[in-house]
Amino acid sequence: MQYGAESAVVVDLSKRLGIALGMNSVECSLNFNALTLTTICDERCITTTRDTINQSINVNLLVQIQQIVNKTEAATNNNELIDLTTTAFDKLDKTVYPTWIVCVFVGVSCAAFAYLNGGSWAITAVTFIAGMVAMFTRIYLSKHHFNPFITIIVTAFIASLIGSTTYYFNVGDSADIAVASSVLLLVPSFPLINSLSDILKGYVNIGIGRAVFAYMLTLSSCVGIVMALILLQIQHWGF
Repeated sequence: MQYGAESAVVVDLSKRLGIALGMNSVECSLNFNALTLTTICDERCITTTRDTINQSINVNLLVQIQQIVNKTEAATNNNELIDLTTTAFDKLDKTVYPTWIVCVFVGVSCAAFAYLNGGSWAITAVTFIAGMVAMFTRIYLSKHHFNPFITIIVTAFIASLIGSTTYYFNVGDSADIAVASSVLLLVPSFPLINSLSDILKGYVNIGIGRAVFAYMLTLSSCVGIVMALILLQIQHWGF
């Protein structure tokens, strides 16, 4: 849940793992910021609730967890199964790409979009710098546990500020492309896809929660962009 898994996947893996470890029954209830598990074993019922602190999306961790569940189900020796499974969870590989690599590739992706939309090489270069600096800002603020909406506002403000310099220095002939492309890294595509998937699969409450969170991120991006345009007194912007 913390790293962006679908609700159906979370419930399925929880039930499969519980049954594989010898439980008679496993029930899972999900909220936007918490999950509740009830396990029944030998006519004893145990219920626990855990907070799900929002983390950055990490598909690698989700794949590792699925592999652990698959190995637990396929195991034939049940004597030390619980200890082995616990150890496997403790040894999850949580390493991520270095910050500078992420920033460079995000800048390249934003610059590529600007170029594909007809931007000149100068516009593409400005977009690359704006996207790279914005991503570095976002990672820095996230590591220091700033509110995610404040993080998005500041990131959008900085990206738009750098992209808008194309208006003042007459860089290229399509400055609007630089401003629009430099904030593409803020599009919450993964949360939106997950929210729609959750709603379609019957997890309406958490799907709505994720959708509202994604829309608030989008609104925060708009606030940051407008702040930059007002500060630079840019009266017109758009395609």
